[in-house]
Amino acid sequence: MDISLKNVEYRYSANTPFERLAISDVSIDIPSGSYTAIIGHTGSGKSTVLQHLNALLKPTKGSVLIGNREIKADRKEKNLKGIREKVGIVFQFPEHQLFEETVEKDICFGPLNFGVSEREAKRRAAVAIKQVGLSEDILKKSPFDLSGGQMRRVAIAGVLAMEPECIVLDEPTAGLDPRGRKEIMDLFYRLHQERGLSTVLVTHSMEDAAIYADEIVIMHSGTVLRKGKPIEIFSEPGQLIAHGLDVPDVIRFQMKVEETFGTKFEKICLTEDELTEAIAGFLKRRVAQ
Repeated sequence: MDISLKNVEYRYSANTPFERLAISDVSIDIPSGSYTAIIGHTGSGKSTVLQHLNALLKPTKGSVLIGNREIKADRKEKNLKGIREKVGIVFQFPEHQLFEETVEKDICFGPLNFGVSEREAKRRAAVAIKQVGLSEDILKKSPFDLSGGQMRRVAIAGVLAMEPECIVLDEPTAGLDPRGRKEIMDLFYRLHQERGLSTVLVTHSMEDAAIYADEIVIMHSGTVLRKGKPIEIFSEPGQLIAHGLDVPDVIRFQMKVEETFGTKFEKICLTEDELTEAIAGFLKRRVAQ
């Protein structure tokens, strides 16, 4: 499912003394089946953009096209449930939203709310719990008897059970250690590939954006600073640093190696494996000289 934002502006508390411009003139295209990362520091507007992707917020100017449904400023919108069924959002710390007495009931809550039969909802719960790497035995347990990592996976299963066409991830690895972060990001990437999902990652992690995304959108001061493929975005790290943005640790290390040895590698390396190979090749050529 394609999603497209066209010249979107949003003002919180519009037409009140507390009015605040959050984003302005934002245009982003998210093709069906793509993996898009929206990055930027706190206050850049990325979370406001996120809430337009399934009509939680309606633009004060511009329009948002979600599949074949257009959400426009200054127009009352009805029957938004269908949009929210197709675009699932995994918010920060989704485990805090668990509330039912069993894991199965928690996962079934969303589908049942969208009119799915109880039998179908339970079938979806059984499928979703396996997709997040947990066994069906856990369905009968209380979510509050699980570990933090298991609770997060259950919350993710609840979104997957709605069978969305697009999944939006809002800082999905917040609070996790490096191992847990990699496991969750790999899980989402596998689901993205297996289910052909449109995936939108909203994050401040340049590493995750560089490794997983097909396209990166950089938000800065409420507008789009730049967009392009990871290799294009990070080929000019100095521009990002000049705007107070970070770059992946791998690229920082590459810059340090190049500075130390007075050389320039053929390309920017986005992963540790790429950088290791580049350094090994450089050292081999240096020894051969």
